Amino acid sequence: MKPTQLIPFEKAQKLSALYNEKRAGLHLKDIGKEDANAVWYSLTELESYIAYIKEEGQAQGYHVDGIRFYMGVYPDAEDKAVAGFSTIFLSPTGTVSDGALKAAASKDGSKDILTINAMNFGSMGNPPKLQYGE
Repeated sequence: MKPTQLIPFEKAQKLSALYNEKRAGLHLKDIGKEDANAVWYSLTELESYIAYIKEEGQAQGYHVDGIRFYMGVYPDAEDKAVAGFSTIFLSPTGTVSDGALKAAASKDGSKDILTINAMNFGSMGNPPKLQYGE
């Protein structure tokens, strides 16, 4: 089944170009180095994470219904090679089937499941920036 959220190449290219134009320069000014503008996960990594959150969710009494993608920044106190760089991490979302409140509320009714590990450490689009479609 074809997803309803698909966008054409031209729209994706415009979104990427606008990010590079309007956001990337802010990072350069703040951290003094060019920031990543893309994060890559293999299909195997994503499929493995989906299987993991479904299994953990069921074991913990949740109905896992999605994944929320969060923007983050690596702290200076950790790995110096990535300190200050942007990242994307994935958080499982769902509903509680046992009535316990173990999730953080969101506008769409789906909640971040805080007792299942988030996923991070994809491959960054290290500088020079990736240009979508090239």
